Amino acid sequence: KAKYLFHHGTISELTAAARSRTQVAELQHKLNAGRFMSLAVPGHEASLCVRASSCWGGATGGQLTHGGPEAAALGSDDPLQAVMAESEVILSGADPMSIPKCCIILFAGSCMFDEGLAKCDYQQDPYDDIDWTHINTQEVAYVSPELPKGTQAQQVPTCTWMSRSTTRGRRPGFQLPVMKENDTHCIDFNYLLTSPGGFSPGTLNVLVKVNKGPLANPIWNVTSNTGKGWMKAELAVSTFWPNEYQVIFEAEASDGAGFIAIDDIQVLSYPCDKSPHFLRLGDVEVNAGQNATFQCIATGRETSKHKLWLQRRNGEDIPVALTKNINHRRFAATFHLKEVTGQDQDLYRCVTQSDRGSGVSNFAGLIVREPPHPIAPPQLLGVGPTYLLIQLNANSIFGDGPIILKEVEYRMTSGSWIETHAVNSPNYKLWHLDPDTEYEVRVLLTRPGEGGTGKSGPPLITPDQMCRREKGNKAASVAYRWTGSRSSLATFQTKPMRTPKRLKIAETRSRLIAVDWESLGYNITRCHTFNVTICYQYMTANNRSKAGCLDMDPKAPRHLVGNLPPYTNVSLKMILTNPEGRKESDETIIQTDEDVPGSVPSQSLRATPFEDRILLYWKEPTEPNGIIIQYEIHYSGVRSFDPSVPLQRPGLTVSLPSNATHHLFSQLHPGVTYQLLIRASTSKGFGTATTLNVTTNISAPTIDEYDGSEAFLNETATTITVLLKPAQAKGAPISAYQIVVEEVNPRSRRQASSDCYEVPVSYHSASSGGSPYYYAAQLSPSNLPEPLPFTVGDNKTYQGFWNPPLAPRKNYNIYLQAVSSTER
Repeated sequence: KAKYLFHHGTISELTAAARSRTQVAELQHKLNAGRFMSLAVPGHEASLCVRASSCWGGATGGQLTHGGPEAAALGSDDPLQAVMAESEVILSGADPMSIPKCCIILFAGSCMFDEGLAKCDYQQDPYDDIDWTHINTQEVAYVSPELPKGTQAQQVPTCTWMSRSTTRGRRPGFQLPVMKENDTHCIDFNYLLTSPGGFSPGTLNVLVKVNKGPLANPIWNVTSNTGKGWMKAELAVSTFWPNEYQVIFEAEASDGAGFIAIDDIQVLSYPCDKSPHFLRLGDVEVNAGQNATFQCIATGRETSKHKLWLQRRNGEDIPVALTKNINHRRFAATFHLKEVTGQDQDLYRCVTQSDRGSGVSNFAGLIVREPPHPIAPPQLLGVGPTYLLIQLNANSIFGDGPIILKEVEYRMTSGSWIETHAVNSPNYKLWHLDPDTEYEVRVLLTRPGEGGTGKSGPPLITPDQMCRREKGNKAASVAYRWTGSRSSLATFQTKPMRTPKRLKIAETRSRLIAVDWESLGYNITRCHTFNVTICYQYMTANNRSKAGCLDMDPKAPRHLVGNLPPYTNVSLKMILTNPEGRKESDETIIQTDEDVPGSVPSQSLRATPFEDRILLYWKEPTEPNGIIIQYEIHYSGVRSFDPSVPLQRPGLTVSLPSNATHHLFSQLHPGVTYQLLIRASTSKGFGTATTLNVTTNISAPTIDEYDGSEAFLNETATTITVLLKPAQAKGAPISAYQIVVEEVNPRSRRQASSDCYEVPVSYHSASSGGSPYYYAAQLSPSNLPEPLPFTVGDNKTYQGFWNPPLAPRKNYNIYLQAVSSTER
């Protein structure tokens, strides 16, 4: 829609600017490099076209003409003579398609910011919390020296947002005019991010709103500090008429002072150089629960520096799954959305971003279709012994059409198999069904696409069709029913005639009973559909009643009732049932066979140990499982405190009568642990043994008697030398020998005692406490391997006990004690 009209300011302003040595040099450089410069006035449909001398006249055959009071003369190779103020410069005499390529056309939406945002038809975001500021970097005195000046800044005033005291996160934005384009175009702009300390002043975001819809995430942004030089970026927006779009520049502040600036926004009539243009993105339609795939095709070489993603209108970004080069100027990007639902239905567009700019496609819709299923169940039109005639009733549906396939799915209500038939008519007959069988019938509908088959519709349940009873000579009719709120009619059926005769017990075991009966024909069951059940009842060991029922296979040759307790009276009853009633047989009582008994209760075992005997008590097993005929106890020594004691291996066994409840084990060794294993037996054998470990008590050691005076070897005024003999251990090793001295009172001289003095008393304790005895010495077993002399009163200390000299002319009893001890 652009016209070939070129507008600009006054001739004097343009001439002064163009004849600047720096401006002419910059212009000539861009022209020679094939780059074209234009100075656009915001809000106008086009701007000045500056052409190099190589494009001047010549091949185009056109002449620049003008109208207006300030027209400039044409002719010399000075391109600036073709400018006039507030007038039209028309390339006359030439086909518009032959305009030289060095002449560029700027569309509406371009802005050089000479006169602020209003002239450009730009608007501040009315909902932000801070605005952009339009300044001329040459004229405004307070602008920081960090903002670049010079020729460009002088000729091109800069719209700058300054954030010297800005709170983090504040986002001022301004909006370009709403644009409707019908051809390939490019938006480029200059930007600047700088701060005194060299850190990033924040983030510059570019957003594209389509058809006044919600804002998605930015399609391009930059955060890094650009220094004092201006940078250029491009936007390749592939949104065309009749759709409209609007570009929004947004700044997001960081901590600290700095500048984010925008300048020279141009809407160009040719493709972008650095940002790829996307081809039109088409809608994608899938069925719910399936995977959706978007493929974005762009013109331009895909590089590793380009970031690609699929952007949802609500702001969600989907990463690219695969990129592929189609040729040297075209590449494709693939995006996957897995198992989509209705919540995923939305608009999506392709976005690519690099340091030099961004490309964005049009919005395309993801359309999620719900596979259809019927609202109502099928209708039953007719019924026979082996068939059903149904109407699909599939005109009213939930979900989306069109319907491309209808199927009937049916199964026995008591079975697990399912069979499906494709149907191409409103009615369908199901053949070869089992008589007197309840079926469940549903309808399946399918729409186009993978996963287009919906869930099965509501079921039609048909009852048994052939169970009849006779009223006189006339057969009763057969009815049918539906689930849900539809009416239901009862079929005419009769109860079984009787229970089977010749019900007999085929086999009896300890935990099961096998039952046989006659063949069950229609004359007994009165229906082809019937059940046979056996119910049982018995009393448990703790006098509690237990009952249950088992469904049997009528065609099986033998029927087993299992998991019964042994040696128990079981009451059996058979029940024959059809849909109309039941018949019960008389009870039959049968006793299960014996089994091996359970174990003797461990909590009933009680043992009393002695030095050479053990007395054991027990109780009968909780589960005798028959008649106990005997007990068996096996015992053997497993360890001893005295290593010299031989252990009885493999052990001994005693058998006891069924009424025994205790037993005394004799001729055992002291200090020995015996393992006792007791088990009970019925006619079926022994049960599991119960184990108990019992340790006999240890005995005191024994010392050989002394003959006559052999114990006394020598005597002085203060000492007596005696002969010490080693002791023999009984059940535990000797741990110590003790020499005990007892002073004998001459007035009441008593006989020497055979009892041991168990409480150790030292000489000092005996003297101060009035004890009649004291320990003169304690010796280790290794100190007395054989008979050895020992001097009582040698004034030495043995293991903490002092052996003081004896008093002259006093009588003493001297004892040798041997001690055995154990730790249980």
